[in-house]
Amino acid sequence: MESGSGEGTGGFSAMDDYETLISTTDADLLKRSWRNEKAAPEILQFESSLVQRSREQIQLMEETVEEFMKNGEDPLTVSLYQMDIDRTLFLLRSYLRTRLQKIEKFMFHIQKTADLWARLSREEQKFAKRSIEDMKQHLEQSVSNKLPDRYKSHLKQSVISEEDDMVMEPKLDAFVICRTRKFLGSLPVDDSGEENPLDMYAGDIYALRYKSIKPLIETGQLDLV
Repeated sequence: MESGSGEGTGGFSAMDDYETLISTTDADLLKRSWRNEKAAPEILQFESSLVQRSREQIQLMEETVEEFMKNGEDPLTVSLYQMDIDRTLFLLRSYLRTRLQKIEKFMFHIQKTADLWARLSREEQKFAKRSIEDMKQHLEQSVSNKLPDRYKSHLKQSVISEEDDMVMEPKLDAFVICRTRKFLGSLPVDDSGEENPLDMYAGDIYALRYKSIKPLIETGQLDLV
């Protein structure tokens, strides 16, 4: 399914490289990471360097505001700096909160999937371990200890289950809205089993199954919106 903007088919030549038209400041990179994380059904790679830089920038701006206020700087200038601080803080907190919510929801699946576990920061891994232990203890005290031995597992419905059918997993076949960051050419992103490649132009918007474009998201060629 495609909702093309038509900009990639001619006319405005600058759209041949969409990346040249978007800002690449840390604030914009943080906004992009936040949007991708909110829209992706699974947890994405933690942006450690970006988060660290954002925290340092927030601290620097807070120190600058304090200095401005001591020196009697124009209130409008102070207000503009404070607005930047508030915006960056909102994006950073929302990004981290979104990830924690995913960890709480898919904690058992993330723990047993090495690739997903490696995407977490050290702090997130500690949070996941605590959440798992708390959940296991809660289940044992409120449910498992009242059931027959064959049903005591927190991962399987019973001992005869071949898979961990009690573990919630993200729905990778869900449709997501994405935008191309540059011209990608014809790519077989359709997972319907048919040979139906899409001509993906810079700046165009598409509705596709997440699992069919997952590599493009991970390599930064597509943004989720």
